[in-house]
Amino acid sequence: MTGSYVLIIELSEPAEIEVGALGRVDFAAGGYAYVGSAMGGLEARIERHLRDDKRLHWHVDYLLERALVVQVLRLESTDRTECAIARELATRLDAVPDFGCSDCACASHLFFAPELDAVREAAQRAVAATARACSDH
Repeated sequence: MTGSYVLIIELSEPAEIEVGALGRVDFAAGGYAYVGSAMGGLEARIERHLRDDKRLHWHVDYLLERALVVQVLRLESTDRTECAIARELATRLDAVPDFGCSDCACASHLFFAPELDAVREAAQRAVAATARACSDH
């Protein structure tokens, strides 16, 4: 199974985190939505994100050392849809600049709101809108 996913993440207290090549990033307490893709195995990629024992590779790995994934949304697709989902989220939530998007032209693949429920709702709407757009083709 291939496709994209959104990790709904809760950070219970503010944190300054060293995020690989990005350097130190200040994160406010609240909810985050991280958009990724797995064109070689969706469930394996998600399982990796949920594990505690992993080598720090992606930007989100550094955040997940301090934060908790509370929900995962999936969009199965043979097309790359992560940037479309990120564009949708950018209209609904605040972006964390340059996070998780070093291999595309997006401004970010991590989005924030102080209230976790706002992040959940925005992510669900973004995934649904992207799924509708994909089915129109």
